[in-house]
Amino acid sequence: MSALADDPFHPDGIAGFASRLRRGETTAEAVTRAYLARIEALDPHLGAFEFIDAANALAAARAHDRLLASGTDLGSLMGVPVAVKDILAVKGTPARAGSNLDVADLIGGEGAFVGGLKRAGAVIVGKTKTAEFAIGRGGVNAVRGTPKNPWAHADHVIPGGSSSGSGVAVAAGLCRFAIGSDTGGSVRLPATHCGVFGLKTTKGLWPTDGVFPLSPTLDSLGLLTASAADAAIAFSALGGRAPIRAHPGPGLRLGRPKDQFFDRLDTEVAACVEVALARLGRAGVELVDVEIPGTADMPACFDHMVPAELITNLGRARAREGLDAMDPVSADRVGAGLALAAGDYVAAVRRHRAWREGATSIFRGLDGVVAPTSPSLPSPVSEAAARADDPQLRRATSVNTVPANMMGSCATTTPIHAFGSPLPVGLQVICPGGAEESALSIALLLENLFGPPPRANVERGGES
Repeated sequence: MSALADDPFHPDGIAGFASRLRRGETTAEAVTRAYLARIEALDPHLGAFEFIDAANALAAARAHDRLLASGTDLGSLMGVPVAVKDILAVKGTPARAGSNLDVADLIGGEGAFVGGLKRAGAVIVGKTKTAEFAIGRGGVNAVRGTPKNPWAHADHVIPGGSSSGSGVAVAAGLCRFAIGSDTGGSVRLPATHCGVFGLKTTKGLWPTDGVFPLSPTLDSLGLLTASAADAAIAFSALGGRAPIRAHPGPGLRLGRPKDQFFDRLDTEVAACVEVALARLGRAGVELVDVEIPGTADMPACFDHMVPAELITNLGRARAREGLDAMDPVSADRVGAGLALAAGDYVAAVRRHRAWREGATSIFRGLDGVVAPTSPSLPSPVSEAAARADDPQLRRATSVNTVPANMMGSCATTTPIHAFGSPLPVGLQVICPGGAEESALSIALLLENLFGPPPRANVERGGES
């Protein structure tokens, strides 16, 4: 393999690039070219991208360089290359939602969030792959391709879904950060399985016009980043907020669920979580046992709500006619939606509303709830595909992520595999809805305590 261009943001992240850019030591065009070179070298093997928008990315980067030279500074994301999940419309690019069916009418034109991303100065280098219709916790997509997790070279293990390409792109250094969506874990699972940081925002915080509507009741947008520091900068820039600083540690109270969150953990996951929680304790963080009522029922309610709303959006005729052209995972979920009784959907929505309203009491006296993001390490793609039609096994994948969506919360996942796992492990912190700044403050504390995680060996992956 020929020499691979270095990740131009490593190791000092967005903050370091912003300083170098304004000192005239680099340009937006230079870093965009570096990432495009990495995409050209690595993505034929990894398959993270659905569409690479090199010409428009370079044009935007040059425009930002001219603006900065003329005295116009758009802020901390100016000139930062970003990838966007292919369920969001970006002008001049296709929007497929991971499907061979034409669903462009459901996505519509470029929405307010992508518009805000551009106004903040981010340079969109392309669209990342997704599980079809943003369904699929493993990130497997038999019709548009499953990205290869850069953490496993001998075996093709799941990248996590549904924002699979976004997780792989960030882990492999093909962009500085990526946009994903999270309906039941679709930012946090790929972030966890690819060993990067993930932020799931509160439903409604960021607009979802111009986004494929999987479940309008639950859909939210989020960030997959190389670090919590990058996520904090991006979040503040996109909302015009003040910089977020790390929580000092003492005085922080985090709930440790007594429910299913710590059940049936892989050995490596349990070991890493134990070390992480011990470090929090030594830093003065108080860990408090907490009960979250109904968590055992949440995945089943999720499996009633989401397929029903997907069918409503697709339309029953298009859904039936397109079944044979769908990925088996999404076809199974669409079939379940077609067969679902209206009463089951209504009951699930009522349970969701009750959990969301009851979340206030769960978080009373707590800054958040901490638990493993996923109970298991990323499994082989072949195994994930074989068990895709088993609802119990499927629910086990996202048993720890669905509750945040059902409670209307925000959440982060921080990589902790440095504490004893060959494959990535994530530690999730769930905070009340609307408390993203607090969640990121806690995440910055975790990053300071845990240190930077090991990075995937992408050069080795490119050779295989």
